[in-house]
Amino acid sequence: MTSDPMSPPKPVAPTNPPLTRTALRRNRIVAVTGLTGVWMLLWGTLSWANLISGLVLSVVLLAVFPLPPVTFAGRIRPVPLARFWVRFLRDLVVASAQIAWLAVRIGKPPLSAIIAVPLRVNTDLNLTLTAEALSLVPGSLIIEADRTTGTLYVHVIGVRSREEVERFRQGVLDLEARIVAAIGSPDELRRVTQPHAAGPSEPTHPEGVPR
Repeated sequence: MTSDPMSPPKPVAPTNPPLTRTALRRNRIVAVTGLTGVWMLLWGTLSWANLISGLVLSVVLLAVFPLPPVTFAGRIRPVPLARFWVRFLRDLVVASAQIAWLAVRIGKPPLSAIIAVPLRVNTDLNLTLTAEALSLVPGSLIIEADRTTGTLYVHVIGVRSREEVERFRQGVLDLEARIVAAIGSPDELRRVTQPHAAGPSEPTHPEGVPR
């Protein structure tokens, strides 16, 4: 059955409909909470002074440099969120011990590499949270984030083989999955549980790692 060529076309819903006032308010609260959390992590001390100064700084930053509207389509899940923090704190302790050992051990300097990791959920929020969590762990540092492809380029210390490159890449994807499980939408959860479409990442301009 063909449609009448003279009939008016059906209206198409906009791909990015304007956010409601409730959604805007919720996004601001999420942004302030996230910025305050990063501020306190950077200070490394849990105190009322850091909390209040982080809240004030977050509000000022959002007022002076307003962020583009980022739709938070997920929901906060307390149990996965607690699991994320427990694993994140564990990674902080383990990575700190590993970097301390690399600094004091006798031998050749540790090798390093820049590894490209394409994420499965290509949103600004997921890209930012995953990059922040990686940068706060000693031994890894984000040097570039490609918003078009959702790819993080991470400088990693102590990489000696392609197997370790792939192991690190899988660790980043596991970190992304924990973040999505804590605050992601059902669709994002499905994406992180499906097999990753991209092949194994290769170190870009590795320092000592064979190509």
